Amino acid sequence: MRGLDGEPDGRAHEGHHGVGGDDRYATGRRRSRRTVTAASVTATAGLVAVGLSLAACSTGGTGSRDEGAARTDGVAAAAPTPSVAADDGPRTAERVDPIALLKADPKIGERLKTDLKPCVADAYPVDASYGNLTNSAAPDVVVNVMTCGDAVGIGTYVYRKQSNRYENVFMAEEAAVYATIDRGDLVVTKQVYAKGDPVAYPSGEDVITYRWSGNRFTQHDWVHNDYSRAVGDGEGAEPAPSEPPAD
Repeated sequence: MRGLDGEPDGRAHEGHHGVGGDDRYATGRRRSRRTVTAASVTATAGLVAVGLSLAACSTGGTGSRDEGAARTDGVAAAAPTPSVAADDGPRTAERVDPIALLKADPKIGERLKTDLKPCVADAYPVDASYGNLTNSAAPDVVVNVMTCGDAVGIGTYVYRKQSNRYENVFMAEEAAVYATIDRGDLVVTKQVYAKGDPVAYPSGEDVITYRWSGNRFTQHDWVHNDYSRAVGDGEGAEPAPSEPPAD
């Protein structure tokens, strides 16, 4: 789960190139004289071979060098064939204003709409995801609403585009809920709190997977996870080092 003031979920990681490896021809380094000489000899031999080939063709020989069609076919056969069709690429997601969707949604109560305010300047505690959930012509939109302080989800909504407008086809309004898109499935995670659990450390979670069937989402899978109390909240963790004995 992530909020506008923190991203513990770690959705993006920047990669980097290593500094090792065979970098013989990196910027600032020169090729050895032996390499340059060999390259010159090879290029000269190549030019001579091309000249002899052209000379043989101009003399009207009867060998395979006169077969222009075969030469053309060879070039065509050497051309690479794309392995992926152009239509197999990712679809472009039409960006929408999630705040406008929420405030115009008749299924959402007025209390949530009234409490939906920016955390800082015009930054709302709202995430939006785009993907194929309902096999619609346009990407579906998943909107998660969170609290500003601790980024706890308080509502998740799925919008499907129909007749040039977005319709609410799924919603869950409860504490600590967050939805994501996973390979065409809608995955809803609900934090489970036992009595006395702080907001930052729930006792477990329910992970529910929904799939689109006909004209609605149906539950496909359910998983419950219990969290360890020995880590994270300071209780049951490694003991603090004891003080050295007094002299």
